Amino acid sequence: MGRATTRSLERVAASVGLLHGAGIEFELVKDVPDGGVLFALPALLFLGLLSKSREMFSMPEGFYPLESIFLLLGLMALARIPSLEALRYVAPGEWGKLIGLDRIPEVRTLRQKITALCAEQGSAQRWSNALAKQWMADEPECAGVFYADGHVRVYHGKLTDLPRRYIARERLCLRGTTDYWVNAMDGRPFFVVSCAVDPGLLSVLRDQIVPRLKADVPNQPSEEELEADPLLSRFTIVFDREGYSPQFFAQMKEQRIAVLTYHKFPGELWPEQEFGPHQLSLVNGEQVTMELAERGVRLSNDLWVREVRHLSEKGHQSSILSTDYRSDLTKVAVAMFARWCQETFFKYMRQHYNLDRLIEYGTEAIPDTIRVINPAWRQLDSQIRRQNALLSRELLRFAEIQLTQEMEPHQVEAYQSKKGQLQQAIEERRHHIEQLKAQRKAIAKHIEIKDLPDKDRFQRLRSEKKHFIDTIKLIAYRAETALAQLARDKIKRLDDARSLIRQLFRTEVDLIPDQQNKVLTVRLHPMTTQAHDEILRHICAELTATETVFPGTDLRLIYEISGSC
Repeated sequence: MGRATTRSLERVAASVGLLHGAGIEFELVKDVPDGGVLFALPALLFLGLLSKSREMFSMPEGFYPLESIFLLLGLMALARIPSLEALRYVAPGEWGKLIGLDRIPEVRTLRQKITALCAEQGSAQRWSNALAKQWMADEPECAGVFYADGHVRVYHGKLTDLPRRYIARERLCLRGTTDYWVNAMDGRPFFVVSCAVDPGLLSVLRDQIVPRLKADVPNQPSEEELEADPLLSRFTIVFDREGYSPQFFAQMKEQRIAVLTYHKFPGELWPEQEFGPHQLSLVNGEQVTMELAERGVRLSNDLWVREVRHLSEKGHQSSILSTDYRSDLTKVAVAMFARWCQETFFKYMRQHYNLDRLIEYGTEAIPDTIRVINPAWRQLDSQIRRQNALLSRELLRFAEIQLTQEMEPHQVEAYQSKKGQLQQAIEERRHHIEQLKAQRKAIAKHIEIKDLPDKDRFQRLRSEKKHFIDTIKLIAYRAETALAQLARDKIKRLDDARSLIRQLFRTEVDLIPDQQNKVLTVRLHPMTTQAHDEILRHICAELTATETVFPGTDLRLIYEISGSC
């Protein structure tokens, strides 16, 4: 029956259709490796890991109930098991004890279960949408400011020639898929929009992100409140310079949505006398003093916006534009500078949760109506850019050729000849650039996928399972963050709190069920220092107070650390 298999009769019954989901049963066990991941169970359940699983997903019931698959995937993410295949290298029986079964499924079985769960196209997206709406409703204080930014998942495979994108962290143009993430001020994610064909940040904001936020964000002002107060906004969207567009700012203002971004063309420096010290409370709770100044500025489309500038110690001025006309300039600065939380989220998810990893191999067709950049237009545009660069070099060389007073007559003739030849080359290049521009103007910049030449056609990577697993990773990240916030009651720095929680997840536990009193005690082994033990005793008390019941049982969870009784 396989390694660590002890419930053989139930497995045989499930194989012939007489058992639909084995019962969750715990027994007294000690020294279970990685058992600390069970400390995240209350947060996983609160964040919706199982709340809509039966409602939105289904699979043929066998030995493993549906809830055990979701729970296993969540615990795998927290334990930093990098992939489904890596599950081959963990003890199946030990992990089975953590979820109340004799062993966890084999990799092949787990992949079959995930395939069945994702059989209905769009189910993962609907689940993700429902969770995002729930998170916003549960955290209304975090649902007033949203950060939107793109992250490129690089693809090195050969199944399809995805369009190239510039990867800032690599400083290269590589093939990949762009995901646009929407996060809270502290970096916690709400949802993601994946684009095999990247239309750009502005297009995604206008067509997908803003309509979804307008529908889902809780506690928005009513129409009567908006009419009564012309400066009131529904919520605020923060993004980087890629989204700079006075026209977009005006469109958002008409919808009563505030925008916040860096000024792409800040102009000349402001006098240092305008700046004054302001006390700011950053998103991590740190108190800092910054030199800030504010003006009103009219953009190219006559839109009047706020411009807030920060003066650094080295004299650099960071310019921020905002259509939030009510908030104090300190809140505007804090909201803009908190964008680093989203960048930190991307880095952390890539390092610890394998955010960019493929879940399955394969491609699928892109809808024919999706518009892409015309390859012919792109080729002409590339030629124009190259010719403009060469023209700039020639103009620089032309300016460097100077006639001095001490030159001999033959030197003057050489100077005139060289200058004349260079002038002729410059005129020819300018004429060539004008011809290329005329050709580019005569060609449509965007065409539909169906109109692409056969040699330029491509397909997108399969996304259903990827979206499903990524949603579980988001739940796991939020659960880890919740535990880190509990640790911060005793630890000042968030990074230190996260390190402790990661150590907690890899620590052994004893599982002590008490069927008579209907409790399951998760007893953690001591940590490396007494100080860490004290912090974890605080976390144990907070988690026990939630009175969480293990899914599929009537056992209430009690958390403690050895020596704390």
